[in-house]
Amino acid sequence: MERIKRTAFIEAPPAKIFGYLMDPRNLPEIWPSMVEVSNVKTKPDGTTQGNDFTYKMAGVKFHGHTEFADVQRDRIIVWKSEGGIKSTIRWSFEPHGKGTDITDEVEYELPANLLTRLAAPFLRKLNEHEADACVSNLKERMEMTEVTA
Repeated sequence: MERIKRTAFIEAPPAKIFGYLMDPRNLPEIWPSMVEVSNVKTKPDGTTQGNDFTYKMAGVKFHGHTEFADVQRDRIIVWKSEGGIKSTIRWSFEPHGKGTDITDEVEYELPANLLTRLAAPFLRKLNEHEADACVSNLKERMEMTEVTA
């Protein structure tokens, strides 16, 4: 199991960031390799339950399904994904002054084949760069004026 953890301070309230990330249709805006989010399912209260996705890693497209495993309003979002890449992504939000300290923690399993094992160091570096870009893009998007949650 691979693990990546990134933190950042975002000059926006937790509710704005939380609301943005609760809609998986926003992910392709901030996550460079997230090709598509589809079949978004919502609960009767309007909150998101899960979705399908297409993700591209090192030129290979993976299709999978994500379910929201834990949601604590304005504090925590946990996604669990099955399919081409099994993963758990945990976003946490902590108010700090006029903004929010966010943490993005990713655990994932690469498909177990010889090519993947040989390419693991390259893929690990690629995924670390992806996490950096995702957090940076989220920060930029949330600090823009007039972005609604």
